[in-house]
Amino acid sequence: MMMSVDADVLRALADPLRLRIVTLLAGESLCVCHLIEETGAKQTNLSNHLKVLREAGLVDTEPCGRFVYYRLRPEGIGAVAAALGELADTARDTVANARKRPC
Repeated sequence: MMMSVDADVLRALADPLRLRIVTLLAGESLCVCHLIEETGAKQTNLSNHLKVLREAGLVDTEPCGRFVYYRLRPEGIGAVAAALGELADTARDTVANARKRPC
């Protein structure tokens, strides 16, 4: 059975700023002040994007004193990668076996 790709996760990753946030969080946990420095985005804009990423299951939070650090959830990204990899494998198999539905 083929895995399905979660449209909400793809939508979350489709935004250039959210993709930049995900890329930054792959390297280290960061707080909003770090993300402001790295992206040049406004705090409210970043907070909204981080909420979308959290709701999509791609980012977790970790309180640290007065700050909240964000970190990438490897299993969230891994699930997307696995589903897309499975789609690519199915497509390769379809091409290799010249499968097509008759009209």
